[in-house]
Amino acid sequence: LVQLAESGGGSVQSGESLTLSCVASGDFYTVYSMGWFRQILGKEREGIAAIESDGTMSYADSVKGRFTISQDNAKTTLYLQMSSLKPEDTAMYYCALRFGYSLDPLDVDDYNHWGKGTRVTVSS
Repeated sequence: LVQLAESGGGSVQSGESLTLSCVASGDFYTVYSMGWFRQILGKEREGIAAIESDGTMSYADSVKGRFTISQDNAKTTLYLQMSSLKPEDTAMYYCALRFGYSLDPLDVDDYNHWGKGTRVTVSS
């Protein structure tokens, strides 16, 4: 059983920064990858950043250069450093974990385990 718990969401002004965290617990019996996803109201959930077991990172174009994904040394805590936030970044943010290989690290359907999400609101 794998459990994921996000934290760090909140309300900020446009241009400000915020860092999200996701603590993973449970049985990590094999290689895994983790990612951050977000769901804007009325839209489908989208992948925005992912990190593979070998440290390779992927970013959606919408956040590239503004968001940074990272992990602690134990690879049980995932972070998302968000800077230069925009009102269009307002969404529910989720972390997810995937066992196995994916052709597209940002593909929602390839992830097996999800947290409950943390809300980010960016005001103009």
